[in-house]
Order: sequence, then structure tokens, then C-alpha cells
Amino acid sequence: MTDSHAHLDACEEAAGALVERARAAGVTRIVTIGTGIDSCRAALDIADENDGVFAALGIDPHQAASPDADRLDELRELLEHPKAVAVGETGLDTVRRFATPLEQRRLFDRQLALADELSLPVIVHSRDAAQETAEALAPFGGTVILHCFSSPGLLPAALERGYYVSFAGNATYPKAPELRDAAKDVPADRILVETDSPYLAPQPVRGRRNEPAHVVHTLAALAGARGEELQTLAARTHENATAAFGLR
Repeated sequence: MTDSHAHLDACEEAAGALVERARAAGVTRIVTIGTGIDSCRAALDIADENDGVFAALGIDPHQAASPDADRLDELRELLEHPKAVAVGETGLDTVRRFATPLEQRRLFDRQLALADELSLPVIVHSRDAAQETAEALAPFGGTVILHCFSSPGLLPAALERGYYVSFAGNATYPKAPELRDAAKDVPADRILVETDSPYLAPQPVRGRRNEPAHVVHTLAALAGARGEELQTLAARTHENATAAFGLR
């Protein structure tokens, strides 16, 4: 299995221990995410120190009013690392407004341009901003991964444009049937699974700190919703991650 989105630098426990437990659970690859320049450097350090761990590097929308928003040249340099496989996460968030919509959109557009320049996929955070996200992504011709999918209103654009759609632990929650319904509609070659560790622990371990080993619980919920065998979907999402990120 591949955990396509985790924040190993934000976990309280040492990354090595988390990777070891993930491997014991069958998770052989993890994409750890940078959310600012310091976080990106930490993500690369973790990727360097652990086999099967890769890094996606970006400045998330919550940092759009911070000094990091003007450090795109540094981000470009970090993305030259051989274990850097994507730009992001980046995107738009109208719930946690640490930055104005204009500041978020400016940062998002700049990182989309960077992904285009470097021919890298982009990992997109979109929270209560489906229309705005679809509009921002319309001119972008590269690979898009919609992380922690929670915006059913964005699904039509995702299906039409061939985006990858990644589901996290919130898709297992009893009060989120709309996410499991969305998972039914995602083509088999476009679905991904993630933990978003240490956040959004899936229902069977809800209330605990999330970690990559728990991705199997989200896979089980998605497999049930789609009427597929768990191992079949695990293999499929693993193959999709290979294609989306160009992983070995």
C-alpha cells in the first residue's frame, strides 16, 4: 500500500518508528508533505533517512500571508532533490482564514506555475472552496491530486479533467456518507488513499494520533463503498500512486 499524504514532520513520534510500523502493516511507500520552507526541509530529511519515503514540497494556504509565501525561489531549489515528487500541498481554504482569499490565490497560482515549470504533479488542498479551486486549476495542464477529498462539489470537474482523488480518514466517519458516495464515482485508475497523519484518524482508531499504518482502515471503508475487495483496491491505489507521482 501507499500512503499518498502524511505529515511525518508534524508527528510526535520519530519518523523511523512510524515508517517501521507502516511497513509491518503493508504500507511500503509514504509521501510526506512539506507545508512551508522549514517543513519542506524536514520532509526531505525524513525522505533521505527512510527507504520508501518521498517528499512533496509546498507552501500551504495557511501560510499565504507569512514570509514563506515569498520564498518560492527556495522552494524551487528544494524541489530539485531526487526524492521530491510533487509540488504541494497548496490550494484554497475558506474555513481557516489565516490569509485573505487574494493572498491564497496568488500563492496557489505561483505554485501551479512552478509545478508546470518543473513538470511535477501538484497536490491540492481545497476546503469549502470548490468553485474557486476549479477555476484556479482550469488553465493547469499537469497532474492534479486532490488531497483529503472533502468537496463533492469539486467532483464533476475532477472527473471531467482526470484528476486523481485522494481520500483520508474522514471518509470513514459515520456522518460523511457523501464522501463514500463520491468514492464510488472515482474511476479505478484515479483513486488514491492517504492518512493525512497525524490528523484525521479513521473511525476504528478515532481519537488517537493518526499514522501511516492506519491507512488500511480508510482503504477498507472505500473498498466497502465501491464493492471491491480490500486487497484489490490496495493494489490499485498503490499502482495509481506510482503513476501520479512517478514513484519507483
